[in-house]
Amino acid sequence: MEQPRAAARLRRILGHLGGSSVRAVVAHRTSGKITPANFHPQQFQYTLDNNVLSLDQRKFYEENGFLVIKNLVSDADIQRFRVAFEKICREESKPAGLMIIRDVSSVESENIPSEKTIARIQDYQEDKELFRYCTLPEILKYVECFTGPNVMAMHTMLINKPPDTENCRKTSRHPLHQDLHFFPFRPSNRIVCAWTAMEHIDRNNGCLAVLPGTHKLPLKPHDYPQWEGGVNIFYHGIQNYDQDHARVHLVMEKGDTVFFHPLLIHGSGRNQTQGFRKAISCHFASSDCHYIDVKDTSQEHIEKEAVGIVDKFYGSDSGLDLKDIWMFRARLVKGERITL
Repeated sequence: MEQPRAAARLRRILGHLGGSSVRAVVAHRTSGKITPANFHPQQFQYTLDNNVLSLDQRKFYEENGFLVIKNLVSDADIQRFRVAFEKICREESKPAGLMIIRDVSSVESENIPSEKTIARIQDYQEDKELFRYCTLPEILKYVECFTGPNVMAMHTMLINKPPDTENCRKTSRHPLHQDLHFFPFRPSNRIVCAWTAMEHIDRNNGCLAVLPGTHKLPLKPHDYPQWEGGVNIFYHGIQNYDQDHARVHLVMEKGDTVFFHPLLIHGSGRNQTQGFRKAISCHFASSDCHYIDVKDTSQEHIEKEAVGIVDKFYGSDSGLDLKDIWMFRARLVKGERITL
């Protein structure tokens, strides 16, 4: 994949985002039971032929749009990711292009960087220790089942969901959404997210909730939900969806990893504990995906918001578009660079 015309300039621009604080988001509570995959024989659409997934696993992903692999990432690796994150919180490490995002409740209370004020970090691709997650062989062997052998790491994030018990504003929630809303590249079936629990995660501290089978739906319009407690930056939610659709809560142990399709509707509930709930993730795509123009689509306002944030911290009109921003983020992690 070629470097974009604006890559060098964008590196400087995004460097200004490292110490910035942004406003906050909220997510739906969820309920429902897991039901076994009711798969009818047909051509596989969402997985590729491989010797990693069992037939039952492939069928489950095809039918439901997600797959949990237990105990995939080691305790030692997760501890290294924790240490790297804590260094960023203490400002001992300042990777270029990193975006630091604070929950809306902590934005209003204190601005001193610490683990207690940072709700998540995005674009950690320049942090060698955190980016190791995207190159772990145990992660990539599963990723290739969805993307094929030429793999790009497209979007990196470490979530530090804060406690939501003192102010009861529920700002730690994340609304139900489809990740493809943020991505100006296709085809969607060659994109997958790997999301790893860094500790025990359940409904008490805000586990993921997924709506099985919704990866078969088209991309739906998103916007910020109208929540009294406030909404975090980029926490767009689906405006209209079937509220009677069964929801599955993904209770996970440290090291468990869920792989899911970018059209799968998912979100997370509030963190009702006193601790911070951590997870690390990366969206991967085949490097033979292609970019699309989002003008006059439901994704157009995401482009305006993303470019607006870049321009705000750069102090002028950067002349960038959503494609420039995503090309800056993309990193080849396996195989060949093709056309993305």
